[in-house]
Amino acid sequence: MTDGSSNNSLAVALFSEILTNDQLIRNRLSRVLPKGMEISHFSVLNHLARISDERSPAQLAKSFHVTRGAMTNTLNKLEWAGYVHIRPDWDDARRKMVSISPAGRQAREAAIAAITPMITEMVGELGEAKVRATLPVLRELRAKLESD
Repeated sequence: MTDGSSNNSLAVALFSEILTNDQLIRNRLSRVLPKGMEISHFSVLNHLARISDERSPAQLAKSFHVTRGAMTNTLNKLEWAGYVHIRPDWDDARRKMVSISPAGRQAREAAIAAITPMITEMVGELGEAKVRATLPVLRELRAKLESD
């Protein structure tokens, strides 16, 4: 087996594992999230809670690497549920600004409470040392993918 062929096999194996893990994680998260909450909803609520500031739908779409249409769909569902406030941008009426509502903070906390046992168990089974060793590699891979 040549070096190029070996590198190709390694790359395929790496991405195959990442994609399979992504699917399995999403499946498990979907089962434990509070009724009616989707992973995309939790992700946006978690992001808004962490940054403690407003963002435009375009900024959110860019942060999550999704289309503006996909983000608008998610935000509409979150607004309907009362989890976010969407207001006109006072400086540019064509734009909107999104912030998390008190109900959205409560929904995020409920979601975190629901997923924490599952993810804590997984980390425990893998071992803290392995997880700590894996994080830098995953972060570097994400940085390389984001830069393209």
